[in-house]
Amino acid sequence: MRFVKALGPLLAIVGVLVAAQPQQKPMKQFLNPIGGQRANTWYTQVVTSRPGRIMFLSGQGGNTADGKLPADFSSQAKNTFENLKKTLAGAGATFNDVVKMNTYLTDIKNQDEFRRTRALYLNPAAPPASTIVQAGLGEKGTLLEVEVIAIVPD
Repeated sequence: MRFVKALGPLLAIVGVLVAAQPQQKPMKQFLNPIGGQRANTWYTQVVTSRPGRIMFLSGQGGNTADGKLPADFSSQAKNTFENLKKTLAGAGATFNDVVKMNTYLTDIKNQDEFRRTRALYLNPAAPPASTIVQAGLGEKGTLLEVEVIAIVPD
């Protein structure tokens, strides 16, 4: 009985000590600093990271699993994000771990369709830092390629 009575205050002290511990900063922070160029809703200006495992994913294109390349941009964009999803998963990551995305389009006029597709896969509350450029791509018929950097906990 005496032990039970002493246990109550001890638990209260432990609770206070745990609550007083400094809260650990999140592994990734998505920042849009005041005074810098105003970011739109498509990207974050600065992504910082504490230690973790950094992944650099090579550019993924719009080929299907059997290697076929659809002719239309919309299908290639969907396939590109599905390929990224599989590649991230194979390395132990998800789109929530992506902090930087570089996108290469053969025609910049396709960026609105690209953004619509991207919005289906990425967290709009914490979008990665991002670049979209018009570029010639290696494989004939390829309309886009996307490479990403992701950070996951150790």
